[in-house]
Amino acid sequence: MGTFAAQNFSLMSQSIKIKNALISVYYKDGLEPLVRLLAKQGVQLFSTGGTEQFIKDLNLPVTAVEDLTGYPSILGGRVKTLHPKVFGGILNRRGLASDQEQINEYEIPEIDLVIVDLYPFEETLKAGGSEEEIIEKIDIGGISLIRAAAKNFNDVVILASKDDYSTLQLQLEEQEGTTTIAQRKAYAKKAFHTSSHYDTAIFNYFNTEEPLNVFKQSINTAQVLRYGENPHQQGVFYGDLNAMFTKLNGKELSYNNLVDVDAAVALIDEFEEPTFAILKHTNACGVASKATIKEAWDTALACDPVSAFGGVLIANREIDLATAEEINKLFFEVLIAPAYQPEAVALFRAKKNRVILQRNEVELSKKQFKTLLNGVIEQDKDLIIENADQMTTVTEKAPTAEELKDLFFANKIVKHTKSNTIVFVKNNQLLSSGVGQTSRVDALKQAIVKANAFNFPLEGSVMASDAFFPFPDCVEIAAEAGITAVLQPGGSIKDADSINMANEKGIAMVTTGIRHFKH
Repeated sequence: MGTFAAQNFSLMSQSIKIKNALISVYYKDGLEPLVRLLAKQGVQLFSTGGTEQFIKDLNLPVTAVEDLTGYPSILGGRVKTLHPKVFGGILNRRGLASDQEQINEYEIPEIDLVIVDLYPFEETLKAGGSEEEIIEKIDIGGISLIRAAAKNFNDVVILASKDDYSTLQLQLEEQEGTTTIAQRKAYAKKAFHTSSHYDTAIFNYFNTEEPLNVFKQSINTAQVLRYGENPHQQGVFYGDLNAMFTKLNGKELSYNNLVDVDAAVALIDEFEEPTFAILKHTNACGVASKATIKEAWDTALACDPVSAFGGVLIANREIDLATAEEINKLFFEVLIAPAYQPEAVALFRAKKNRVILQRNEVELSKKQFKTLLNGVIEQDKDLIIENADQMTTVTEKAPTAEELKDLFFANKIVKHTKSNTIVFVKNNQLLSSGVGQTSRVDALKQAIVKANAFNFPLEGSVMASDAFFPFPDCVEIAAEAGITAVLQPGGSIKDADSINMANEKGIAMVTTGIRHFKH
């Protein structure tokens, strides 16, 4: 082993005592106890601007970075710490003789601890700041200090988050002002996460006009799940569920719960009238819009009370006690609503495992992505829904106003149901659906069987399809079952065959020009 390698090995197995610290932070909360400890342990403190004044107000000794570098803060604060006396103190390798000779020659103090955070770029962006305000919140000095200190974790501690103040304080108290290589490397890992997340946010801000075809996402918060889709699979949710929901009761959401909750939220957002939806495995097994939320619940449950067992329930109105008493008769996994009467919550809490979520106002992404093969696939969310104005009548018979209303309702459901799918609706109620079938005829037959199983007569109901009919057989079967109006996107080279069949059977058909595949 060479001399330098031996020195390095020795250093990595030793603790290093903090002698000098550079502190420059935007947020000061939680900093005081750590700063007081450092001063008590004899650490020389270097600082700038507001942080320097903060330390002075604590009646603790502090040296201005300007006094160290011999240069003032310039360009409105854009340049403060970018100087060899700062970065030399951070980046010098304690075990390398040539580095030590140079810092001695240029009178550069060894900086063993860097505490720095970054300008609030994301916060300024979310707050709707002007472009000038946003650009000024792109940190230069801070990000450079973080990378330098993290790179030299062999000798330097880097704290890039206020969340770590108390952890370091405890370590320094227990270890008499020293840190271990394992601790420094752990802080470096966190620091590089901070810097990469920050740069990703900045890149994504710039990458909105004429975007580069690259995929960059970074999410700071995560929740380890009990398991993934199945018990032998590990699962993690990346995101802030506490921002999305206030949990009023129940256990932690599982992977499958989250997938169903996502589908439920997407579906309910299509409706403005009081609406209840019941989902199993991301597909609706009950949906109804009525004058009151209780009536909507009763009507939605009637669609398929068997599949509703153990389902995810979602409403777009407050849950009152009367509605809660009816819901309480069913075993369910998750209930979501924008609000609850206190008496309703008290009733649901009688069963500790049932998840009761109050939905908060959160802006959702307009993109979606997932891993695929050896990469990632991304697309715009399907945010289009065609109302009566976008429905073109292609048959001799036109749909009535009531049928158009039901077709609009059916189209919302078909959009959020796994392909191939057929949906039957009447009076703003889902009667039945055929879900995830390999042929459209099979989806249609499944929907008819389910409607019959729950004694729903299909006479006078409407049918919606997520894609066009390549053959007239679906229209013929639907008409014979009692369907009076059909919605489909159209676009088949054999559209005329289905239209002719509708005319032959005396039913109405509209096309929308928009396909809603869901896989």
